[in-house]
Amino acid sequence: MTRTARRTHRTLQVAGAGAAALLALSACSSSGDSSSTASGSSASASSSDKLSGTVTVFAAASLKESFTALGKEFEKQHPGAKVTFSFGGSDSLAASITGGAPADVFASASPKTMKIVTDAGDASGTPATFVRNQLEIATLPGNPDKISSLKDLTGSDLKVVLCDKEVPCGAAAQKALDASKLELTPVSYEQDVKSALTKVELKEADAAVVYKTDVHAAGDKVEGVDFPESADAINDYPIVELKDTENAEAAKSFIALVQSPEGQQVLTEAGFLKS
Repeated sequence: MTRTARRTHRTLQVAGAGAAALLALSACSSSGDSSSTASGSSASASSSDKLSGTVTVFAAASLKESFTALGKEFEKQHPGAKVTFSFGGSDSLAASITGGAPADVFASASPKTMKIVTDAGDASGTPATFVRNQLEIATLPGNPDKISSLKDLTGSDLKVVLCDKEVPCGAAAQKALDASKLELTPVSYEQDVKSALTKVELKEADAAVVYKTDVHAAGDKVEGVDFPESADAINDYPIVELKDTENAEAAKSFIALVQSPEGQQVLTEAGFLKS
């Protein structure tokens, strides 16, 4: 099957996004469009009008809500273009890209997993860090186990879930544990941060070490507990256009939206830290 044919059959993953972030983004975008028109930036407008086709973005699971919002805004700004997403563990996405999976943009949750793609020669240009993310403990609503520290998770009576050590959130959690000289044996290792959080949401675990952004996205389904060691394990998120893209112009434009003030507003409102 050709790459184009596989692209046609790719399923668009849809996720809910914060209405406030979308409204703010739309308002900022409208303002930006007016400014561009007023300055007579005809070349930029002409380029925007030409954008068409599909841009496929492989992105870390923790970006699901914010990138879905940005994808909708991108399609609003460029009616002839469409964005499809594949969200998951960054290591799995990187392996898919190096294995030949069709994609135009890769947004990873760590430089280490991005390096898998760049070392394989599958990136076009140099990856750029666009946000950072910090860990937080997700507990059951109301924090019934009174968890207040990373050390509390080592209690034998608690069911704790971690991301797999090969996944950026798992590597960061292990770094925080090592810095604290703590040992923790979880009831399971999950393949991405959303899977780890879901265990707590479904009450199959008492706690999980995830990102602040995921606790934020879960709303009242979980409660977040900060811990100081997380400052020693903050992850940089790099993004890059992929070498085998079939829609380079749209790929560059999506990355530009992510890096723009409007895109950064959506990301910071989701709990990400500025790079």
